[in-house]
Amino acid sequence: MSKKSIRFFNDREVRAVWDDENNCWWFSATDVVRAINDEPDYTKAGNYWRWLKQKLGQ
Repeated sequence: MSKKSIRFFNDREVRAVWDDENNCWWFSATDVVRAINDEPDYTKAGNYWRWLKQKLGQ
């Protein structure tokens, strides 16, 4: 059974889902980027996450 939750970091919502199989929480990367960078625009945070993921893959 998966459990959905809204967590807060720097007063910003971060979506999370509990994974019963692995006994751990999974967090939305875009929401974490928004919270850390204090970015009000969801699109800019998503673009930054895609750019960062590409750079980490190289």
